[in-house]
Amino acid sequence: MKQVVISGTGLYTPSQSISNDELVEAFNAFVSDYNVINKAQIEAGTLEPLAESSSAFIEKASGIKSRYVANKAGILDPKRMAPFIPERSNDEPSIQCEMAISAAKDALAQAGKTAADVDMVVVACSNLQRAYPAIAVEVQTALGISGFAYDMNVACSSATFGIQSAVNAIQSGSAGCVLMVNPEICTAHLNFRDRDSHFIFGDACTAVILEDAAQSSSESQFKVLNTKLQTVFSNNIRNNAGFLNRCDESGLGKMDKLFVQNGRKVFKEVCPMVAAHINAQLDELKIPADNLTRLWLHQANLSMNGLISKRVLGREASLEESPVILDRYANTSSAGSIIAFHLYKDDFKAGQLGVICSFGAGYSIGSAVLEKC
Repeated sequence: MKQVVISGTGLYTPSQSISNDELVEAFNAFVSDYNVINKAQIEAGTLEPLAESSSAFIEKASGIKSRYVANKAGILDPKRMAPFIPERSNDEPSIQCEMAISAAKDALAQAGKTAADVDMVVVACSNLQRAYPAIAVEVQTALGISGFAYDMNVACSSATFGIQSAVNAIQSGSAGCVLMVNPEICTAHLNFRDRDSHFIFGDACTAVILEDAAQSSSESQFKVLNTKLQTVFSNNIRNNAGFLNRCDESGLGKMDKLFVQNGRKVFKEVCPMVAAHINAQLDELKIPADNLTRLWLHQANLSMNGLISKRVLGREASLEESPVILDRYANTSSAGSIIAFHLYKDDFKAGQLGVICSFGAGYSIGSAVLEKC
């Protein structure tokens, strides 16, 4: 069977960012206006007042300190509280295509590849801006890649599911080199008026080049030793937006047309599932957890990652063993674990092992065990 390697990664980071203090100021201004407008109903006891947020609350709940965003002004406008991304004509590149191209070019350069070497493109992300034509085909054409392309969505696990799709294609012979990209505009589906979740997401795009090891010349190769996927249906993380249920005229829609979650249930149910998933995969490969150099985990919540790492390693993990990018990027959905891998892989020595693992709505869990060549 062909040995598949990851030979390059890329990252696109938006130029604008929002600190917790900035976000809280906008949120609390909205809360103040809401409570004043609805003062009579609140005093009559027929409507609950909204509670203010704080930077201390956000950091304690998530570990997030700031986030990169596609549009800052729209999010920080208390009258709007949503990114303003102008609609483009059908002849212009979509914003997700632009993000993907930027990350893809970095990944291709690191892998020592050109567009001519790639014969399959997968766009794997939580938030696709249209039903069709596929963003992946748009990216493929913009880069001048032959072959085929398709979109896929498995929420926050999209990237790891995309990695397995690429591995399967290469091992079956349907592709020799695959570009897998994750253009996430998470702020577009976040309800910035919900205190429990207004701080969670940021925007970013990652890219990964996977290829047959026999044709790779990259100096930064990681063997994909194994991939493992799991899904279990749950309503605890949900987004009902889609072309069959449109938003209202404000562009914000109802609560269930944006991101909603039962955070406590997610924490309680997902953490043990993810740890058991990784441990089972390591057992199948006969790899002791002590042999792992690093866990590149999905960046959703600092406490979740700490608990998962502890259950896998049997002890508290150091920041070197389980790196954090959540503090400055926030939750970037499928891109999060790949950002961690992209930024914290260059110190690896030959033979060292690590696990990329993502998890989220579905529930879905995807993991890939890697070995530095």
